[in-house]
Amino acid sequence: MIGSKTSRMSSLRAKRVAMVMFSYYPMDPRPRRAAEALANEGMHVDVICLKETGADPKREIFNGVDILRIPLQRRRTGPVGYVFQYVAFILISTVVVGLRSLTRRYDLVYVHNMPDVLVLSALIPKVLGAKVILDLHDPMPELMMTIFDLDQESWWVRILKRLEKWSLRLADLVLTVNLACEKLFVSRGCRREKIRVIMNSPDDEIFGFQPPRGVTAGRYGAAKPFVIMYHGSLVERNGLDLAVEAVGRLRESIRDAELRIYGSRTGFLERVMEKVRTKGLTEVVRYLGPRRIEDIVKAIDECDVGPDSGIVACDRMNHRHQSDMLALGAQLLRRFIRQVAAETPTSNEVRSSRLDRADFTDVPGNQLFKSRRRCSPVPVQHVRL
Repeated sequence: MIGSKTSRMSSLRAKRVAMVMFSYYPMDPRPRRAAEALANEGMHVDVICLKETGADPKREIFNGVDILRIPLQRRRTGPVGYVFQYVAFILISTVVVGLRSLTRRYDLVYVHNMPDVLVLSALIPKVLGAKVILDLHDPMPELMMTIFDLDQESWWVRILKRLEKWSLRLADLVLTVNLACEKLFVSRGCRREKIRVIMNSPDDEIFGFQPPRGVTAGRYGAAKPFVIMYHGSLVERNGLDLAVEAVGRLRESIRDAELRIYGSRTGFLERVMEKVRTKGLTEVVRYLGPRRIEDIVKAIDECDVGPDSGIVACDRMNHRHQSDMLALGAQLLRRFIRQVAAETPTSNEVRSSRLDRADFTDVPGNQLFKSRRRCSPVPVQHVRL
């Protein structure tokens, strides 16, 4: 499926690809990196995604990628709410991609989960001869088990596993983020030869590698605060509430400590910020909204440490934002969590295992670790067209 660089470029130049994602572009780094890699290979790339705010234009060309935003917003609700949002976006994206394929004749449709069945949007182009890539960022049944505390034998999870299996069959090539996920999908019937692993890693052109730096007040001077940075998904499983509690206690020993939060607004964030107001930490905890990755570089450079947000004990979760920080030489608070062994990936290994608060919030006693290893760039993987 993967040819030499020369033959690949000649086979892909001037080809058309539709990328479909139930997320925000260019805010989501993995789809953005894939889309720009394809554009750099000479392909015409159309992205169909959600519209995060009313200020986002419906159509936009960004770094050579043509973006069409569907006027829907992602809301983190209960299972029924998720189903409604997914169904609405699947229907709209299927119509959009189907109609476009009649005039543009896509050669490739590249679909990012979640949901897995978003691959349905590729049905009409596939009938017309297009190849289909399904990029599985997370195993959806396990993630929903974690989010909603579902039993693996519940009918919700059984349905998700069936839909996942069907989606894997429809795709010509399946991408995922690590070996544990690869083993899991193979155990559910995906042929090993049609799956490839592309780990989440920093883009060297944006996150230029810097050697690890020490955490010292002298780096900024006495007038600058000690900055703890949190960026990523603002959901309960990532432990933002624990970070807020930690900063409250840290202020007892480091008076100028400050927590800066970056990411899309969620209902959980609203609850956390209400807790911030109740505790009188509004001058200490600052929510600064979502940022494009170019802006995150400056934010990381201004921070001293970042929390290692491995609150969910699942080795299948590949925390992209931590590698961004390490690439720029920032420090991470050491993770106090026993991850599930990746060698035997079975469904019942996934737990919503939150850290003991006394361990996590004892920040002055935590140790920091450094990484001198450069994160390798994500390779371009393609179906031969």
